[in-house]
Parts: sequence; structure tokens; C-alpha cells
Amino acid sequence: MRDRNIVTVSVSLGFALLWTLSGCAAPKPAPVPPAATVEVARPSNPGGPGPAATLVGDAQNGAQIFATNCVACHGAEGKGGVNNPGSKDGTVPPLNPIDDTLKSADPKVFAYNIDLFIEHGSTPEGSNLTLKMLAWGDQKTLTSQQIADVIAYVIGLNK
Repeated sequence: MRDRNIVTVSVSLGFALLWTLSGCAAPKPAPVPPAATVEVARPSNPGGPGPAATLVGDAQNGAQIFATNCVACHGAEGKGGVNNPGSKDGTVPPLNPIDDTLKSADPKVFAYNIDLFIEHGSTPEGSNLTLKMLAWGDQKTLTSQQIADVIAYVIGLNK
């Protein structure tokens, strides 16, 4: 029986060697490209999330606050199109649709991403800027609940 096993192993190795030498080696799997990492947009001004990121916002109140404080720069319903001479891209970013990197299926992550901009503001790239995002939270211009309401409104615009 032992001799038979040796013959079987020898024949198997012989076929494998023949297969390889004849150029019929098994195809190599295609290399898998590394997963692309997406850099999420962040404000230029430092700081973490404020209390608004964890509050429940009211989108109807947020629409009123947005109309009073945000339309001048982000346009009606956040559709943008507002010129910002001196900035790298020449306009204020629209919020409807919002930058894809800020969106998330998880409403807490989506709220966190928006909150950073409203809390701390942001200065766009460029020189001699006409407009920059105010730090509504840091300057206490809006309350945490008002910021949460605006966040709810902006998320609603992007559903």
C-alpha cells in the first residue's frame, strides 16, 4: 500500500510539473486595488462638534432660521449660485445638494458633519475673499437648538 501512495504522489507531482513547464500554469488572480478613501469636507476653522449635533432639530423652525440667516450666502433652499469673488471656486458652496462627502445614511454622522461648519464657520481658499462662513455657534449668534433646527432643515433638503 505504501508503494502505491508513493506512486500516486509521484504521478501527481509529475503532472503538476508538466502543467507548469508547458506554460499552462493556473492563472494568477488579478490584483485587487486598494479601497479608495474619501476625504470628508471639513471647515477650515478648528473645533469639534457642538451640543447641537446631539439635539433633535425641527426642520420647520430650521427653514425660518435659514431664511433669516443663511439665504444671503447659500441661496433660496440652499441651492447656491451666490458669487464669492476671491474664493478659489468663485461661489459659496450649495447646500442643496450638499457636498457628497458630508452626506451619510446615518443621520447622526450627517448632523455631525454639518454641525462642524455651523458651529465654527469656515474660510474658503483664496485671497481677498468677499464672503466666509460665520461661526454661528462659537460666536453665540445662534443657540444650540437653533443650530440643530438648521441641521434638520439642511438634511431634509438632501433627502
